[in-house]
Amino acid sequence: MPSDLVPSNPASLTTPGKLKSSDHHEAEDPGRYSENWYRWYVLFMLTGLYTFNFVDRQLLVILQEPIKADMGLTDTQLGLLSGFAFAVIYVVVGIPIARFADKGNRRNIVTVALVVWSGMTAISGFAQNYLQLLLARIGVAVGEAGGSPPSHSIISDIFKKEERATALSVYSTGINFGSLIGLLAGGWIAQYMDWRYAFFAVGIPGIFYAIVLRLTVREPPRGFAEKITASKDGPSVWEVAKVLLSRPTFRHMALASGLHAFIGYGAANFAPSFYVRVHGMEIGPIGTWLAAAGITGAIGTFLGGYLTDKLMLRDNRWYLWVPAISTIITLPIYMIIYNTGNVYLALTLQFVTALTFSMYLAPNLALAHSLVGLRMRAMSSAVLFFVLNIIGMGIGPVAVGWVSDQLQPTFGNESIRYSLMSIVFIFNIWCVFHYWMAGRTVDEDLALAPP
Repeated sequence: MPSDLVPSNPASLTTPGKLKSSDHHEAEDPGRYSENWYRWYVLFMLTGLYTFNFVDRQLLVILQEPIKADMGLTDTQLGLLSGFAFAVIYVVVGIPIARFADKGNRRNIVTVALVVWSGMTAISGFAQNYLQLLLARIGVAVGEAGGSPPSHSIISDIFKKEERATALSVYSTGINFGSLIGLLAGGWIAQYMDWRYAFFAVGIPGIFYAIVLRLTVREPPRGFAEKITASKDGPSVWEVAKVLLSRPTFRHMALASGLHAFIGYGAANFAPSFYVRVHGMEIGPIGTWLAAAGITGAIGTFLGGYLTDKLMLRDNRWYLWVPAISTIITLPIYMIIYNTGNVYLALTLQFVTALTFSMYLAPNLALAHSLVGLRMRAMSSAVLFFVLNIIGMGIGPVAVGWVSDQLQPTFGNESIRYSLMSIVFIFNIWCVFHYWMAGRTVDEDLALAPP
């Protein structure tokens, strides 16, 4: 490996052998992780944390229409509220938090993060205008930035490489279960009470969950599952970024993930608006249908990781082929959803797209962690999420909203249909191209990874 692509002393990043005494301060009870039930307990607690993450995030999605009517907003403003403004803060704050997670106690970081974002979600209910709501959502983004990179790092430390994609897929089902709860609760609370109460109802429980997590989850020793030890100090942000960006596999995979999320966030954030404006549905039933689709989304998320763990033993390219194939399958189904006049056919097909389009995240995360050393894992998640969230969460909803606003004078309420249809078609094909390109170099780049 060229010397300018890695830290000056790569051996200091991961050294075979027993845990050093200098690392014991991080793990309060290392022996606890030798028990299989406890590793799975920690995984499910972190999955619960990620569920709260998406309850708070998706709540705004189902509440967009009543908020728009109450505050007189445009679709572009809605896209900024749930997309770009949130994403920029999320990724900028996420980098230093991930750096700290690669050096410090990850359990404490995720606990504080959960308290912050849950508290700011509750505060969102007090907003009286667009600026106040925007500032509250920025506060949510600051908290949520501390959730995933430390959690990913913990999971990769307590599960072996051949189990890692499956474990990360279980964690990633928090996206689906969180969306289910947020859409269901938000939709019915908003329909029968007021959208503000929905923020109170989902924000406060997260604080109590944080207390349980803090009291029952222990910080694991780094490299536990692989029986290797990391040095006390991890590499710098720049060193990790240089390693990742030097890998063609990571560059194409990150772009593919970002484009995948571009479609996902754009389509999901405006799905309630699509069914309200085009099909004349009420927000409560919409929330119920979309929440139910979250169940198949969870199945798809798990299958993405499980299939990757099984298939990559034959060929490493399955890390990329699993999300690529599932993305190809999704495209024609989306086109039917946006073109059919039968609302129940469209809603039923949402279950299929939720299944297929959810299969990408765990394989990408597992591959990113396999490309780097122990003390780089949280940062590798943060770098991947930087690209994914800037392109996906940041630009996706804004793009859908902006295109809809431009088409509105011509197509009226139908503008959201044509906006979604055009963006999904173009970016789906672009996404698959980068998965294919990443697969061409994956063997070489995995061979260069630190031990």
